[in-house]
Amino acid sequence: MSARRIVDPRPIHQRIAAALREEILSGELAAGANLPSTLQLTERFGASNATVQKALKLLKEEGLVVGRAGASVSVRHHRQRTIRPADFVAPAAPNEPYPWIAKANQRGWQASSKLLEVGEERPPHDVAAALQLTETGTAVLRRQLLMLDEEPAELVTSYYPMAIAAGTALLEHRKIRGGTPTLLASMGYPPRSCVDHVSARVPTQEQYELLELPSELPILRTFRVVYSNDQRPIEATIMAKAGHLYELQYEF
Repeated sequence: MSARRIVDPRPIHQRIAAALREEILSGELAAGANLPSTLQLTERFGASNATVQKALKLLKEEGLVVGRAGASVSVRHHRQRTIRPADFVAPAAPNEPYPWIAKANQRGWQASSKLLEVGEERPPHDVAAALQLTETGTAVLRRQLLMLDEEPAELVTSYYPMAIAAGTALLEHRKIRGGTPTLLASMGYPPRSCVDHVSARVPTQEQYELLELPSELPILRTFRVVYSNDQRPIEATIMAKAGHLYELQYEF
């Protein structure tokens, strides 16, 4: 029995962009390097000049390349950033900022955060199950947008059981110095372990708008549950970032 031939149904400019995107993200086209000329690309892909320009326009909108019509197009220097999730679970050291910001600054990135929303609500089903809430149980929602070099990097939506959060700074619409891991530890709930579920998903409207995504490329979604003493769940967080601009590094 012969193998079934798979035909890529995407428009030619999307296929060209996909091929160049892979070469950029793999490092074959290094940061700062010029892409092949339009003539070289038209010959390579058997496409018209206009089609190649549409492909390059996609890559520019995605933030992977820079350049203008009639000039060389080059790979953007921070084409894809590597994030180490283990850096952000432990509480901050005394008088130190939120670890996400501190680690980013150490790597030469200008990092900041915007607190978007704080409130009490019944969380989504997967969050309620992870936090072991009753059928009517609620949680405190804290949503923030993390920025790198003044560009939206990650949308973070965290939930904390009301049994833990009631009457604490978790319910206040203000930033928490050192981050919530530091506050939870001071409340007697030190983070002991966490479990991450990582998947690629089509962005929601909120994620698309807040992350200023250029197209329907997937987001990288991390669903994290943090446990304290006796494996008590104290936090469930959904983190969304552009899948083509970030990668996660885990060490075992």
